[in-house]
Amino acid sequence: MFKYLQIETTTFCNATCWFCPNHLVPKEHMELDLIYKIIDDTRDMGITYRPFGLGEPLVDTRLPDIARYIKEDPTAKVELNSNGEPMTLKTERKIAPFVDIIRFSVDGFTKKTFDETRGISFDKVYENVTRFVDNHPEIDCEVRMIDLPDTEAEQEKFLDYWNNVRPGCAKITKLYQHPWEDQTESLNLPCKKVENEAFIYIDGTMYLCPWDFGKRNPVGKVDMQTSPVDVWNNNQYAKYKALLAEGKRCDIDLCSRCSARFD
Repeated sequence: MFKYLQIETTTFCNATCWFCPNHLVPKEHMELDLIYKIIDDTRDMGITYRPFGLGEPLVDTRLPDIARYIKEDPTAKVELNSNGEPMTLKTERKIAPFVDIIRFSVDGFTKKTFDETRGISFDKVYENVTRFVDNHPEIDCEVRMIDLPDTEAEQEKFLDYWNNVRPGCAKITKLYQHPWEDQTESLNLPCKKVENEAFIYIDGTMYLCPWDFGKRNPVGKVDMQTSPVDVWNNNQYAKYKALLAEGKRCDIDLCSRCSARFD
């Protein structure tokens, strides 16, 4: 059974990151009844829920209530990714009691670099994220910068700043090369994503991968009658998982042009 369940509650986003495909998708919210149904269907299973997708989760004003509902299950954890700008003090007070893990994407240490990369307020992001990380030692916080040509010169200063706020919280990451961008071939390596992670997109459809923005390989649909567990255990999903366990990415449309490596 999956250990991590990603639920795309919204595709709205406040940022305009040049490297993100968010601009390619319609802007909408998942129906709240369906979100709660998904949570109910996976109670008491020790799941880490990721209530986010291609959008910015904190622009969804329902998120604190969703996180609170998840945490009614004592075995559950809540994990978030955020660009940090919507994490005002008011939002922080609402959401922090129900979050176990949060990753902030802060791609720049100077206002010029940050503004060119993210298109949101450098000052607000640094104020909000610094306050949150400092205020909540009980929450596992990570602050990330993507390794881009324009950020190379300030990466050390970025690491020094954030590791001074909280030792060990800063990380430099590689830019994702999403499937079907520039790749022409598959690496034909096993994919660890499908071993214990499940992904539900905004309309309830489950896909193999959080990067299937072209919606090439659906594996089933969650609705008011069908649970994520039902889809996870269906024959189509089992077929894909077996192929990927053997490293046969070339036999799956989406995966046939994916160069992601997983350690």
